[in-house]
Amino acid sequence: MTARVKETTVQEAEHLRQLTEDGVKSGAYIYPIRGIYYYLSHRDLWSPLTSKLVPTITTGLGVTTFMFVFTYLPQAAIMAFTSGPLAALSAALLVLSESSTLTMVLSKALLIEDSLIDTFDGTLMSRGQSELVARERTVKSGGAGNVMARLGKLAGKPFAKFTPQAIIRYFMFLPLNLIPIVGTIAFVVLQGRRTGPQAHNRYYQLKGMDKTQREQAIEKRKAAYASFGIVAVLLEMIPIAGIFFAYTNTVGAALWAADLEQKGSTAPALREQAKKAS
Repeated sequence: MTARVKETTVQEAEHLRQLTEDGVKSGAYIYPIRGIYYYLSHRDLWSPLTSKLVPTITTGLGVTTFMFVFTYLPQAAIMAFTSGPLAALSAALLVLSESSTLTMVLSKALLIEDSLIDTFDGTLMSRGQSELVARERTVKSGGAGNVMARLGKLAGKPFAKFTPQAIIRYFMFLPLNLIPIVGTIAFVVLQGRRTGPQAHNRYYQLKGMDKTQREQAIEKRKAAYASFGIVAVLLEMIPIAGIFFAYTNTVGAALWAADLEQKGSTAPALREQAKKAS
C-alpha cells in the first residue's frame, strides 16, 4: 500500500513538473502582462470598462462589506494559530483578496459579460482580425480609427451565464487561503487551471469550433492555459484594481488569439474544405 502511494505521488509530481515546464515554454503567462500595456496604449478600448465602473464598484463595496461582517472574525480567529500577532492584519488582507475574487466572479457572470466580449472583439480588430470578428457580429465601416465604434450587434454570446456552481466552487476552494502561503498558492493554481481555458471561449466561437473541437484545442494547450490563468487570477485578486485587470486580461487573451491567427491557424470549416479538395 505504501509503495503504491509513493508511486502515485511520484507520478503526480512528475505530471506537475511537466505541466509547469510546458507552461513556461509556451510563454502564455506573458499575455496578461502584455494586455496591460496594450490596453493602456489604446484609449479606444477603454469605453467598455468606463461604462461598467459604477455597477461593478457598487458590487465590490457590497461584497467587501458582507465579507468583513461575516467572515473576518472567524478567519482572524483561525489565523491566530498560524500567524500569531499578525493574525488581524493577515485576515484583513485575506478578506480583501477574497472579496476582490468574489466580486470578479459575480461581475463576470451578471454585469460585464457583454463588455468583455466587446473588449475581446475590439482588440482582435485592432490587430487586423476584422474578418474573424465579422463571423459572429456586425462590423461597421468607418469609425474614424476607433475600433469600438465599428462593433455592431452580436450574433451570439459564448460566455456561460451565471450558475450557482461557479459560486459553490469558489467557496469550496476558499478555505485553502487559511493555510499560509501553500494554501493561497494552491487556491490560485486551482482557479487558474479552471479559468484559463475560458479566456478563449469567444475565440473558439469565432473559429466555428464545436464542443469536441474546443475540448481538443484546450487539451493541446492545457499547460499554456494554466500559466495564463494563474497570472490572470493573481492580477484579478488585487483589491480594487481587480476589475481593471479583468479587462486587461481579456485584451491579453485576444492578443494571444491574434498571434495564433497570424501563425497560420485555420478555421475548422476551412480545414474540412481543404481536406475534401485534396
